[in-house]
Amino acid sequence: MELGIVRENGILIAKPQGRLDGSNAQEFQGDLSEAISTDDRGVVLDLADLSYISSAGLRVILMTTKALQRQSTELAVCSLSDPIREVFEISGFDKIIPVWGSQPDAIASFSG
Repeated sequence: MELGIVRENGILIAKPQGRLDGSNAQEFQGDLSEAISTDDRGVVLDLADLSYISSAGLRVILMTTKALQRQSTELAVCSLSDPIREVFEISGFDKIIPVWGSQPDAIASFSG
């Protein structure tokens, strides 16, 4: 699992690649937490290059969402492949976290 990080106008864009499962979920959580700054007004998880996500990966996303809410920072996900979208829908995550079709749409969704 690789995690690309970019900042664009106060928005952190995190782009994981490969599989997100029990073997690397803690590392992903650590890398993502380390990248997030209190100055970020939004975080976009661009999942275009994610090939698989397990319950451990979903847990990291949920924990990140809760941590960001505590610091009044918004989170959105975008660019889900059909298998990843299906996991989000079955788990109900698409009801908890805004899901966008593209990175520009996700970025534009942040207020301010």
